[in-house]
Amino acid sequence: MTKTAFIAIVGKPNVGKSSLMNRMLGQKIAIVSSKPQTTRTRIMGVLTEDETQLVFTDTPGFHRPHNKLGEKMNEAVGDTVGGVDACLFLVEPRGELNEQEQELLRMFEKNRLPVILAINKIDMISDKEELLKRIVYLSSLYDFTAVVPVSASEGDHVDELLDELKALAFESPHFFPDDTLTDQPERVLAAEIIREKILRLMDKEIPHGIAVAVEKMREREDKDILDIEATIYCERESHKGMVIGKKGAMLKKVSTYARQDLENFFQIKVNLQCWVKVKEDWRNREGLIHNFGLD
Repeated sequence: MTKTAFIAIVGKPNVGKSSLMNRMLGQKIAIVSSKPQTTRTRIMGVLTEDETQLVFTDTPGFHRPHNKLGEKMNEAVGDTVGGVDACLFLVEPRGELNEQEQELLRMFEKNRLPVILAINKIDMISDKEELLKRIVYLSSLYDFTAVVPVSASEGDHVDELLDELKALAFESPHFFPDDTLTDQPERVLAAEIIREKILRLMDKEIPHGIAVAVEKMREREDKDILDIEATIYCERESHKGMVIGKKGAMLKKVSTYARQDLENFFQIKVNLQCWVKVKEDWRNREGLIHNFGLD
């Protein structure tokens, strides 16, 4: 008997949703950085163990939007919550829930969803009494199916969390072949890997005004080399200069780090070529948001 559950991973920005999904899958498919709103679209990850298949959707952080892209990201969260079997709600180990997190609780109630609460980053808390009080407080806010303290970065209690998620699966055929890892096309994964390096290497507002499009991705017929050509789009001419860097130093660094990750992921030697172009205020232009696949 095979079983399946579609599970949305939701929470505020930078709470560790992508890190936790990568940890549960045992493979990195969603990019991770210390900056909020790293994830822009719904990314699906598939975990099949024995008869049970869990289909995770890593959603953008639910936040107060400041542009049309932010509105699209919030819409993606709402649409996802309305179309899954259960939710995995990630929160911080300290502090009150913010307005957006409270709105998520109202979404759960409206959709009558089973919700497992994961308190992430417990490696930051050494006092077990503090953690216990956190569990009691959060449990009073919603009738959670289970509450599991975890550390996505260290892997603590992730197996226990997976056991709780598997218990939500119901009798059903598997929707994906058992060796499937993600529904994302290879070009999208490659573009996200490049964008991750920009997020990690550059400061302040510039990375959030960056989009990456892979224009070409082809394996050579005569050699085991994957040629990838990508265009990095930014919102201002001044930002273009910063992305390229003095004598091309920043672009070279981004390309080098991205190539290393691409080779690890695709298990083949990669020839990566990157260009930088300007698309002014693209985060508020519907057509460009669509062209970049972010709607």
